[in-house]
Amino acid sequence: MTGAFKLARNLLAVNHLVKHFPIKRGMFSRVVGRVHAVDGISFEVQEGQTLGLVGESGCGKTTAGKTILKLIEPTAGTIRYNGQDITAYNRAQMKPYRQQMQIIFQDPFSSLNPRHSVGSIIASALEIHHLVEPSEKEDKIADLLRKVGLSATVMRRYPHEFSGGQRQRIGIARALAVNPRLVIGDEPVSALDVSIQAQILNLLEDLQDEMGLTYILIAHDLSVIRHIANKIAVMYLGRIVEMASREELYHNPLHPYTRALLSAVPIPDPERKRQRIILKGDVPSPINPPPGCHFHPRCPQRFEPCNQVTPKSKTVLEGHDVACLLYE
Repeated sequence: MTGAFKLARNLLAVNHLVKHFPIKRGMFSRVVGRVHAVDGISFEVQEGQTLGLVGESGCGKTTAGKTILKLIEPTAGTIRYNGQDITAYNRAQMKPYRQQMQIIFQDPFSSLNPRHSVGSIIASALEIHHLVEPSEKEDKIADLLRKVGLSATVMRRYPHEFSGGQRQRIGIARALAVNPRLVIGDEPVSALDVSIQAQILNLLEDLQDEMGLTYILIAHDLSVIRHIANKIAVMYLGRIVEMASREELYHNPLHPYTRALLSAVPIPDPERKRQRIILKGDVPSPINPPPGCHFHPRCPQRFEPCNQVTPKSKTVLEGHDVACLLYE
């Protein structure tokens, strides 16, 4: 298994992380409501491990990733990186951690500056952190490009000259330029063709083995995340509803939402049949989330306390946590 529990030490620990965005109206920008994007999530990621963060669009996955990196400031909770609480760190204090924590963006087209050459895009990270001498910069860029499967000759070309898969390789090279330990991939393959998705996932696995990287990979496609994650956390409307190892989650899903997600994953065997669970209704608005369990308006197994009591995450089986009143 790629990146499987090489060390028993937590590189990242997130505890009750909250991110609410205020809604302001009127001449005096009065706060009239809040978007509950991330609503108290907790998890740990061991060094060398890959955590998959999955859920429907709008559940708060991307906001969680950006908040962990402090690209946006958390509303509450704590973020501990390598044992250090970085939650309240300002921009200057975060600079050394920027080198160790990087992100691969979802859209390989908008994430690269079209006015800069490939070499200039990658060089900017090296220059900001003063990682190489000017005389060594070009050799370093060439090495990074070869590492992600591109020729060194492309460094003088511009982003519009590349395909989506090639652009994402450039984005990966930019993230790796500073020798990070933690990389958050914000749906890094969702904008790519299926055949290219496999190539990028294989590349990420190879780089993890070679460089000892720790990943948090955000995705809405459970069939994609299955091939690379050691541990998977399922999010719904800002909360983590289930978390377990990859094999445990796929073979023994406990939360009704997880079961519904897995029932939608295609099986590459025409002889095998799977009962599809169709959820009724739409995802509620994060501006006014339902009371109690956020999933209860769509849950086929809901019962009376679900609309009043907020379920707490509980370890039902070893290494398998679920937030559902069915198991309390």
